[in-house]
Amino acid sequence: MDQLLIRTHNGLIQGYVQNGVRTWKAIPYAEPPVEERRFRKPLPARPWAGVRSGDMTVPLAPQRVNPTGGAFRLKRDQIPQSEDCLYVNVWAPDEPAPQPLPVMVWIHGGAFVTGGGGLPIYDGSELARRGGLIVVSLSYRLGPLGFTHFSPFSGQSEDGYVSNAGLLDQIEALRWVKHNIAAFGGDPQQVTVFGESAGSMSIAALLAMPAARGLFTRAIMQSGASQAISDSHGKLLTKGLLGILGIQENQLERLQEVPAEEILRAADELKQAAGASAVMLFQPVVDGKLLPVTPLEAVAAGSAAGIEIIIGTNRDEGALFIPEDMPMLTKEQNARAYTAVTGSKEAASWIEAYPATVEGQRQAMTELFFWRSALQFAEAQLPHAAVWMYRYDYAMVPGDPLLGTAFHSAEIPFVFNNLDLLAGAGMPVNEEMRSVAERMQEAWTSFAKRGQPSTPSLPWPAYDAEERWTMVFGADSAVTRDPDADKRRMLTGGSDRRTT
Repeated sequence: MDQLLIRTHNGLIQGYVQNGVRTWKAIPYAEPPVEERRFRKPLPARPWAGVRSGDMTVPLAPQRVNPTGGAFRLKRDQIPQSEDCLYVNVWAPDEPAPQPLPVMVWIHGGAFVTGGGGLPIYDGSELARRGGLIVVSLSYRLGPLGFTHFSPFSGQSEDGYVSNAGLLDQIEALRWVKHNIAAFGGDPQQVTVFGESAGSMSIAALLAMPAARGLFTRAIMQSGASQAISDSHGKLLTKGLLGILGIQENQLERLQEVPAEEILRAADELKQAAGASAVMLFQPVVDGKLLPVTPLEAVAAGSAAGIEIIIGTNRDEGALFIPEDMPMLTKEQNARAYTAVTGSKEAASWIEAYPATVEGQRQAMTELFFWRSALQFAEAQLPHAAVWMYRYDYAMVPGDPLLGTAFHSAEIPFVFNNLDLLAGAGMPVNEEMRSVAERMQEAWTSFAKRGQPSTPSLPWPAYDAEERWTMVFGADSAVTRDPDADKRRMLTGGSDRRTT
């Protein structure tokens, strides 16, 4: 068998060489979640006959697409969308290694409503080639199709409508990796999951879910930590969605007949009704079974014992969400929003410390939503495994309203070292940017290979409750002791000792 023809448990797939690495795209890991499978748990993909081509495009899960292409100007409105979206992509070095290689599995972000594992910005070629390891990306169900809390309304059926379907998809994809990645040259005992935003929040949930135990050994969490809504909140949202669709709670079978576009429209209407200060409507829900408690509670209790993590945020996360011309929320709206997303009654007083300006509100979102949750998660995991903390500070285009900040998602093309893609979209790329990308990529792959991100060119000590070493990635990356210590104490309750 040649090096591009791989036998998986489901059948043969023919790969190809792209950018100096072997590539296999659009490999099904689960049955299509369509018709009677919609809103149900994923089932393993069925075997296929003959040889499947590995050069197909992975469709996006049904979603709303930004026609401008977003911060990186990478338009995705020409990529097909389909509920049949449960696929993985695999990249491997051009030459097979004598020993099984570590594996990195990417879980994409997008607020649980947009994105896809097949987007070009997530191409794993450079990561696999320079890192000398296997890279996998996965897609999962999104929005109302992936994160509606149906299990309370589904009775006792073993194959009824579920909650957290998108997380169950991710678990099924990781099971596929465990059972198949050896055929591609990967080591199923050395799997690192990494993700950004909702992808990182998904990893937080996976670390708390009993069904995900044993499927990965390390985790890298970029700009996202513990995020989940309560059972009661999830039920209210589900009832609201069903009401808009005109479906009774005892008639869930009618959901099979509703076009996906109509379900998306109902979700849009539900969000509009929720108001300007509403948090993400579709996200993991604490259902008491699949996700027994919040990820933060579970990790603090040892659910992820032995799993080393890298966790961090970007210096200017809020810049992506709060443009220069955005109307400011009222004081009351801000207080309600941050109380909801932080789960702390103190948020109403915290927000008072930030000026009612665009820059002030950007900083509030960065620190209250992203940085605080990362700090809490790191503290919760410290008694159970090694933790490394980072902050991404690099600004690509100084002076630009957005690209001159370290905005939410800005680190992604550096982690994947896909700067040529940005250059092709008309963005300036220079040697300093390439150097930052190399340092980040070296740290990420070192962690996947050896369980710690220190490299000869960039020493990175672990985070602890005394020194709180934090790697700051920038033009001159360096480790810093306890950055913004006073603000950290305010946001995490003033403790300077390890939490248990």
